[in-house]
Amino acid sequence: MGLRTGLLGTGYWARETQGAALAAHPDVDLVGVWGRDAGRAQALADHLDTRAYTDADVLIGDVDAVAVALPPDVQAELALRAARAGRHLLLDKPVALSGDAAAALAAEAGRRGLASVVFFTMRFSAAMDAFLRETAATGGWTGAQATLLADALRPGSPYANSPWRRRKGGLWDIGPHALSLLLPVLGPVAEATAVAGPNATTHALLRHEGGAVSALALTLDAASAGRRWEFVFHGEHGVVSPPKDAQTPVAAFTAAIDELRKTLSGGGPSALDIGFGCEVVRVLEAAERAVTERRTVAVE
Repeated sequence: MGLRTGLLGTGYWARETQGAALAAHPDVDLVGVWGRDAGRAQALADHLDTRAYTDADVLIGDVDAVAVALPPDVQAELALRAARAGRHLLLDKPVALSGDAAAALAAEAGRRGLASVVFFTMRFSAAMDAFLRETAATGGWTGAQATLLADALRPGSPYANSPWRRRKGGLWDIGPHALSLLLPVLGPVAEATAVAGPNATTHALLRHEGGAVSALALTLDAASAGRRWEFVFHGEHGVVSPPKDAQTPVAAFTAAIDELRKTLSGGGPSALDIGFGCEVVRVLEAAERAVTERRTVAVE
């Protein structure tokens, strides 16, 4: 029998990415699906050839691990309940919308010795992993620039009606992608300065503990003609950019499942575990405070 896993969530990402990968994985037993809308949960369960649950805690009780594809604040609450029940965690990013909620989840997982993996999509790629290892080993990087301008909230987009994305914007939705590449190379962030710009763009300057400074421009509301996805590290060896991997989200989530299984088999904690997810949330929280309070904010 494969890893008994429950899927929490019924949205586009749950159906097209997490659900598709879990249902197809040869070493996973997809026990069931739960969602806040019972009708959508039944429809997704039928699509994935599994069972729809009307009670999240019953599903949690029937599995060894949960995969979550829900808004971050909902995810944090349900993942904490799953952790308290001793279930391993396969989470989406960001893991929560506050540092305290993320820390509570990390602490519970740590106390119970649970395996956890956070789905930072770009990180589950062999090419990206090799790039980050080589770049970090080279050293001498004084900073980075990430210009990630998406039009994900345009009419017709599967994310157009996502309330949490409209409320929290590109900082919280795209920012985790940027940080998942920045932190392994430039190290932890000590403080953040940020301002809001046109098109709901967050412009952030992050000072890393080693002295490097990264500059981010992040939005989900770019005009279609203004979409950009550029990332560069710069320093004494010149400039380098991450590879543009053509890997699909389903392939990336399949790799995330394998990462969780590796951890459960004694491979040691994942570099992308809940602790790393908590670190990312602390940076996002500091940057958000920097915008609203118009000052530089230290990262806890």
